Amino acid sequence: MKWFKRQSKPAPKTRKDIPDGLWTKCNSCGQILYVQQLQKALWVCPACSYHFRINHQKYLDLLIDRDSFEEHDADLVSLDPLGFYDSKKYTDRIAAARKKTNLNDAVVSGIGRIEGRLISIAFMDFAFVGGSMGSVVGEKIARAIERSLERKIPLIILSCSGGARMQESILSLLQMAKTSGLLSRLSHRRTPYISILTNPTTAGVMASYASLGDAVIAEPGALLGFAGRRVIEQTIGQNLPDDFQSSEFLLKHGFLDKIVHRHELRHTVNLLLEYFTD
Repeated sequence: MKWFKRQSKPAPKTRKDIPDGLWTKCNSCGQILYVQQLQKALWVCPACSYHFRINHQKYLDLLIDRDSFEEHDADLVSLDPLGFYDSKKYTDRIAAARKKTNLNDAVVSGIGRIEGRLISIAFMDFAFVGGSMGSVVGEKIARAIERSLERKIPLIILSCSGGARMQESILSLLQMAKTSGLLSRLSHRRTPYISILTNPTTAGVMASYASLGDAVIAEPGALLGFAGRRVIEQTIGQNLPDDFQSSEFLLKHGFLDKIVHRHELRHTVNLLLEYFTD
């Protein structure tokens, strides 16, 4: 005779699977955010106003009049003049970036309109090899400047970059001089150039066309600068302020003209265009 009976434990209740991509965490305040609401807020955290990094297409949709953008030079692709490789071949890195982003390089440029006003514009995209500047990026930026010169229309460049592309060595660094020289011609023609800095904008890009606008504006909290913080501290032998190389730090020291919340970016750019061109 059995004196007891072992009862099997009830199966634990499993919560319904939550599809990926519905929620995300703010990198600044840690708030858990509903992605659909975050998209409506232009990828700005409603709790702390942290600006998430977004791609070139989202900036294009934000700034440019609907159906007015005509892309130029989309077929330009990077070569491998130095036969460079580290842990993998440079050509393999470029191929992987092209597959991942559906872009040929780290900048998209062309002609568009803002409130009906014709402009030459270029958007950098950090997703393509960290938004690094190689020969193709430099050439596309140069051609965007040349279109501004030829058509006598304002120029806008939105930067998001980790700097010059080491795999192209001096050929990458040459783009700093090429683009800066063309911007000098643009300035002499008194054609306006608005530079928009997003997180991050650093190194060779920051040391050339990103910092040469008639108006230089930035998103809140963006990392902006040339050399890395640790390198600078070791060079000067001093600790740097906590907010060093932030948009707020650069504005305080006169390097920026204005910090602009993403919700106000289109309005601010349009006001600047009206000021410079009317």
